[in-house]
Amino acid sequence: MHVENAHPTRRNVSARALDLVIAGLGLAISSPLLGAAALAVRLESRGPAFYRQRRVGRDGVPFELWKLRTMVPGAEAMGAGIYVLEGDPRITRVGRFLRRLSLDELPNLVNVVRGEMSLIGPRPTIQVQVDQYTERQRRRLDARPGLTGWAQVNGRASLPWAERIELDLWYLEHASLRLDLRILVLTVRMAVTGHGLYRGETGGWR
Repeated sequence: MHVENAHPTRRNVSARALDLVIAGLGLAISSPLLGAAALAVRLESRGPAFYRQRRVGRDGVPFELWKLRTMVPGAEAMGAGIYVLEGDPRITRVGRFLRRLSLDELPNLVNVVRGEMSLIGPRPTIQVQVDQYTERQRRRLDARPGLTGWAQVNGRASLPWAERIELDLWYLEHASLRLDLRILVLTVRMAVTGHGLYRGETGGWR
């Protein structure tokens, strides 16, 4: 999160402090729910409850993103591969429920506490997509990736990839505490309505 009208260094320190406080509280409060969800994942299908995927973080530094597993084991080698489509048969019944409420993203809070992510910022993506960035689009890597962001509350994966990047760049140019709070409110509303959870047929590339 960002603090409005603050000196850049103080703003970064304040933003990190807010991330730690809110992410720490979030993990503590949601731990019973997270534990129940992990158990449900394990009971429905074989394989681990948690899923890790290599993502690209700030300044292009890779890290392991933590999520609750919502698909059958080995899903990346089946069907649409790394993309998830609406009605995707690889998604388990428990996984569909977790995705519907965005509960599968709760373990991202661990990444926030570790400093690999922030609460608000561009969502972290995979290296194959970063390799296709233009020089302008690489500015998206100037900030820590976020648990949620401006692109997520303005269409999310239903938008073409280039549009999502432009929304992220707009956020980086206008970041403020007021905007961050607005994004958090809109994120909660999106989790309730379920709008924009899946990529289109092109996986958001066009």
